[in-house]
Amino acid sequence: MMSAKDLVEFVAKKLVAHPDSVSVRLIEGDSGETVQLTVHEADMGRIIGRNGRTVKAIRTLLYAAGTKTEKNLGLEITNQTEAQQ
Repeated sequence: MMSAKDLVEFVAKKLVAHPDSVSVRLIEGDSGETVQLTVHEADMGRIIGRNGRTVKAIRTLLYAAGTKTEKNLGLEITNQTEAQQ
């Protein structure tokens, strides 16, 4: 079975123009887990989508994966410039 981290990485790499720049981390917290997706600055629009539709679809996939594994999963998106600071 594919983990939430692998799922987000797979989807993101298919959407962006710079798939080598995609990195995904799993951050564990008190209320659940957060998947932190870092993409190239030029690919932020592709990940967010028109009116946030693409990111909403990714969050829906995470919710479904979390329901199956009984975990609360969140998604945080950053670009490479923010991640380096």
